[in-house]
Amino acid sequence: MSSYQLDARNLLCPMPVIRTQNRVAELEVGDELEILCTDPGALTDIPTWCRIEGHEILELVENGNTLTIRLRVAPKRVFD
Repeated sequence: MSSYQLDARNLLCPMPVIRTQNRVAELEVGDELEILCTDPGALTDIPTWCRIEGHEILELVENGNTLTIRLRVAPKRVFD
């Protein structure tokens, strides 16, 4: 397992989710990704995307205007 960081600060919806999705696609199962963002919509958008894709939210912290979301990459889901 490896840990990575994605700086999505100063990006507006939907870019934090798109950048998160693109970065996760490059990672291995079990890797952790810490996303830094300032778009308040990311507070719900990224956890919702994680729930749909099966990734685990490990931490969600609001510090001033910066959100830090840490997730663990899950195996790719196969839909019938």
